[in-house]
Amino acid sequence: MENKVALVMGAGDNLGSAISKCFANEGYTVVAARRNGEKLSILKDEIEAKGGIFYGYSIDARKEDNVIQFIKDIETNIGAIEVAIYNIGGNIKFGITETTSQKYYKTWEMAAFGAFLTGREVAKHMIKRKSGTIIFTGATASLRGGDGYSAFSGAKHAKRSLAQSMARELGPQGIHVAHVIIDGAIDTPWIKELFNDFYNEKKALDGLMNPNDIANNYLWLHKQPRNAWTHEIDLRPWIEKW
Repeated sequence: MENKVALVMGAGDNLGSAISKCFANEGYTVVAARRNGEKLSILKDEIEAKGGIFYGYSIDARKEDNVIQFIKDIETNIGAIEVAIYNIGGNIKFGITETTSQKYYKTWEMAAFGAFLTGREVAKHMIKRKSGTIIFTGATASLRGGDGYSAFSGAKHAKRSLAQSMARELGPQGIHVAHVIIDGAIDTPWIKELFNDFYNEKKALDGLMNPNDIANNYLWLHKQPRNAWTHEIDLRPWIEKW
């Protein structure tokens, strides 16, 4: 098969969908997955309306057997995965004494363990071809812990370390591994609904991150020549404090 496939794990309504559409516009067959695949119908319609090819799936990225079979099915029935993006978050905020072991463990599973499973399985195929790109979505919590974010920051730190280790191991084999730190609020209906005053203030100043503009950086990373690969970039609005 000659299809060039872009896999987006965690194709939510905002950044994940923007990444999917960005790669579809470049001629990639998009395979998008989220826990509830039925919610991908709008994204499917948007991509196919422009002549793109789209496959949507429901998957729990924490389940090893499911991920193994999922990646195998894509490679066998759809095409070679040229770029894989792991965009599953797991952002929660609880004080340390209110953070149950279940919350902590689930956050780690979503942000770090699922990233490991997806990265490992995709790498098995990319190594054979000596090419490919694997991109992990990070956050402010990837760099520093915050008040109430013990679970989230721990998981994001783990994902960042995973990306660094994979880059050092897989880079010499022709596979570009990158980590994108999203250090700022993304312009989403969720932010607008929950933090309306904050949203309106930042929106007026062009201080919210546009999902489409973020997505363009993922495409740019994938297109980089191998003599000048970027491993990590951090993106933030111009008014965001470091």
